[in-house]
Formats: sequence, C-alpha cells, structure tokens
Amino acid sequence: MRGGRGPRLRRDVTTTLHSGDFQASRGTAVNPMRVLLLSSCLFVGGLAHAANDLPGGGIDPQALSRHVRVLASDEFEGRAPATEGEERTVQYLIEQFRSYGLQPGGVDGSWVQPVPLVRAQLDGPAKASLSLKRGKRALANGVDVTLQSLQPRERVQIKDAPLVFVGYGIDAPERQWNDYKDVDLHGKIAVVLINDADFEADAPGAFDGKAVTYYGRWTYKFEEAARRGAEGVLIVHETAPAAYGWATVKSSGTSPLFDIERGQAEATAQHTPLRGWMQRELAEAIFADAGLDFDAEKRKAMRADFRPVALDNAKLSVDFALKREQVVTRNVVAKLPGGEHADEAVIFSAHWDAFGIGQADAKGDRIRRGAIDNATGVATVLELGRVFAAGPQPQRTLYFVALTAEEKGLLGASYYAAHPLAPLDKTAAVLNIEMFSPDGPTRDIASWGKGRVSLEGDLERVAKARGRSYSPDPNLEAGFFYRADHFAFARLGVPAITIGPGLDKLDGGVEAGRALREKYFADCYHQACDAWTPSWDPSGHAADTLLVYDLGAELANSRRWPTWEKESEFRGARDKSEAARR
Repeated sequence: MRGGRGPRLRRDVTTTLHSGDFQASRGTAVNPMRVLLLSSCLFVGGLAHAANDLPGGGIDPQALSRHVRVLASDEFEGRAPATEGEERTVQYLIEQFRSYGLQPGGVDGSWVQPVPLVRAQLDGPAKASLSLKRGKRALANGVDVTLQSLQPRERVQIKDAPLVFVGYGIDAPERQWNDYKDVDLHGKIAVVLINDADFEADAPGAFDGKAVTYYGRWTYKFEEAARRGAEGVLIVHETAPAAYGWATVKSSGTSPLFDIERGQAEATAQHTPLRGWMQRELAEAIFADAGLDFDAEKRKAMRADFRPVALDNAKLSVDFALKREQVVTRNVVAKLPGGEHADEAVIFSAHWDAFGIGQADAKGDRIRRGAIDNATGVATVLELGRVFAAGPQPQRTLYFVALTAEEKGLLGASYYAAHPLAPLDKTAAVLNIEMFSPDGPTRDIASWGKGRVSLEGDLERVAKARGRSYSPDPNLEAGFFYRADHFAFARLGVPAITIGPGLDKLDGGVEAGRALREKYFADCYHQACDAWTPSWDPSGHAADTLLVYDLGAELANSRRWPTWEKESEFRGARDKSEAARR
C-alpha cells in the first residue's frame, strides 16, 4: 500500500464488519461469505491500491452497492417518470450530491432541469382482431401483439385495415435502399421486420453486417412509417435480431408512452394512429393464410430489389381508448465548477428511470426495479461526484447528470441536448454509464456499439494503465449505440460514448461473462427480477467506475478535444462549431 493508507483500509473493513449490515454487534454470527465478498471488493485486481490514490478515499464498492440497493428498493416503485417513485429518486439524488459539496447545476440555480412531456396510455382494455381467409382471430394485447398510440386523440378505432409487408421498412438513399418503393400506405398497416437487412444475410451487404445501423432500430421504423402516411405499423418480434425476448416487448409495450410536447399537426405527422409489435408466430400465420412462407419472404426482403407485398387477406381491426396528460419529469444536475477553463464542460451521465409498476410476473411481483438497468449507472455518477468533489478543482467544469425518460426514447437526454445547461460546442465529452455488473470483476471494460470516436481509444488506454483491457462491443447486432443516452448528444456532434462492463470475468473468463449476460437479458431485462440482492459483488462495479474516473480526470484537466473519426456520421455536426474551441 502506498502513502501509508493501508491501515485506513483495514479500519474500514473492521468498521464494516461491525456495522448493522453484518449485525455483528447484535450477537449475530458474521457470514463468512460476506467477509470474503467484502475482501474481494477491496483487494481484487489491485483495486484497493489504485482507489486510494484518488481523493476522498477512492471509489467505495460498498457505497456503490448501497446506492443501487436504495434506488432499486420497493419504496422507489421502479422509478417511473412522473410518479411518486420519481419524487423519491430526485430527492435522494439531490441529497447525495449536496452532501458531497457539489453545486446545483440545473435551471435557475436549482438541482433539476424540468422536462415537459406528454404521457399516453391505454384507458381500459384494447380490442383487436384479424379477419383472415380462414376466419376471424381475436388478438390479446400483450400476448399476440402490443398496441399503443402517441397521436393526440381520445380513441383509436380502425376497421378492417389491410396489411402490407414492407420488409425492413428502410429508406436509405445513401445506401441505395428503399423498401417502400412507391407503395401507398394510407389506411393500411405496415408489417415491418426488426433490425436491418444484413443481420441474417449470408454476407455483409448495404448495411454494416451484424452491426445494427440506426435503420434497424424500432424507433426509426415507427418514424418512417409515419412519414409514409401509414395508418399503423406492427414490428415482427424475433428474439435474436431484437436482442431481447417477448417479455421485454410486453413490459415496454404495455407501459405508458412518453413523448416531447408537440403541436397537433406535428404530433399527427410524427406518429401513426397505431403502433406496436406482433409475435413472429402471428406473422407466420398471416403469411400462411395468404399462401406465403414467412421465411421465404424475409429472405427476399434482404435484397435491395425487394418490393412490398400486400397481405390484404388479413384485415386488422382495433378499438381502444387513450388517456393523455401533460407531465413534467426532471433531469437531476450537479456541477463542480472548473478553474482556468470553466466555460468548457465534461458530462458524466446515467439515466435514473426504470419501468415502474406494471403487470405481475409469475411470482406476482409488479415492480420493475431497474437495479442493473440503470441504478448501477446512477450509483457510478454519484460516486464520481463524491470523489471529484473531494479532490482539486478541475480546469473544466464537471457536470453529473441523472437523466430521465431514457426508457421512453432517450427523452431526458434529448431535452438536455436541445436545451443544454453548458454549451454543446464547448462540451468536451459525454461519458454515459449503463448497466455495470454486479457479478464481480472482469479483465476488460467495454463501450456500446462502434462509435468511431477517439474516446474509445482513450478508454482502452486508461484501462491498460490499470492493467486491464478494452473490448469493443461484442454484440454489435444489438444496436446498443442507438439505445443509450449518449446518442442524443452524438447526433448533435458532441463526442460521446456509453461505457459498460466487459465480459472477461476473472472467475470463468468470457464464457462465464457471456452466460451471465445472456441470462440477464433473457430473464430479467426490464423485468421485476432486475433487483439488488445481498449476494452482489460490487468489486467489478468499483473497478469499472475507477476507469471512468481516470478518463474523466484526464478530460477535466486537458486541452485536448476528443474527435470523431473521418467515417463517422457525426463528424460534420461537430466540425460546424470548430471555431468555438480554438
């Protein structure tokens, strides 16, 4: 141990062993597995040595675990925006930031940035049916389909709307690709495949092979169908190309939707009257009823010469009421003012929201607690705020931002990007944190997607300096680059990445890490079982947080500006503000 700080660490261990958490002082036997866990938290991979080089005693694994436990507790009700759970979350975050000595970074000297939204949800049950050649088929919302709407109306009523298969629903002129051709979708329901045309192709084609482009995202497909004047759009769910199972679709699709406030005309143009998903099995039945093979038609859709296929053997009818209300949710913002270059900013961010209270799972549990997704990220932002506040003043101003409504379409981040609290042209970088692991340490750390930004190389460099490695996103086909809050900043040119855990576990290697990741996404992603447990090992969470600190500290005191690579689609937007950074 350097600097004579070994004894302090040992006292911390002793204090913790005698805390109420272990109940040793109450005569209860100390659990030896908990002692082992604590020891691993402090000493694995040189973390204790490295952490104590930092201000404030360094990154504290137990503080990280404590934040997750509180934020994912039942009292916070799944942290849905515009609920009592939000109020508890916001107050907790403010209390923590204030206790560290940070300053309010929100609007008018407050700790928050209000984000006005519209919340839309079904008001009562949805009736839905398909008229097929073989007879009428009733559809159950949440089972066969999910049905929603963001149009400003009191009721969605559609009678016998014919279906049209439009392949992947992509219009990408720069890739010489147009699935729509000249089909008229007015009064019709577009049936769309998830992901893009390269995902299951034999070889990379017009897109990026297995790596999902923005055209593969469900958000794009809904938007493009609206631009085409469709009456509705149903995305065919398949687990592999979606990167999550039907349980996730059901959880999201039966929860309230949120949107930014729009005028009547804009909202009508931006959204189809009906949007949602259908199970693959239902799509297969519709195609078979028309004398078509779903897989064969899907193969055709992988070619640029694909033409839409009328499925007018099937006519969809739906009827459900909508409840719409204006709500205000909040980004929570703390700052540490900079010194010589205080007009420049570095942002550390994570979304605080989860899915609130929803339909009961098999155990009757209704709270979607969002422990991994994304109380872990918020815990990292809190701990970074504490450690930076305990150290010397940075040259650039640091912002610690807990963003709202990420799960509703990156809305909190998008609102901040449109109404920045620090000028975007002088924001050096956004380091966004998502879903750090509770499963102990890994040899590597990762970032989401292929961002083509210098921050990826920077993350690799700081990882190597701590004896670790950097792994490019091993699951590019999931399209994570477009599914996290950093994207709202990136599309406006701000260098931004989302940092997540690696897979190469010290105990079990990549095989063990991948198995844990796949199990989480299959069983608990956006589900009630995404919950904190006493068996969590926060040592890996702390080690990853340490690397974010290293990169953030470097950016905070550097005259360097991170950049996009030449082939990045975001470089042009950044170049427009080059003069502001000279």
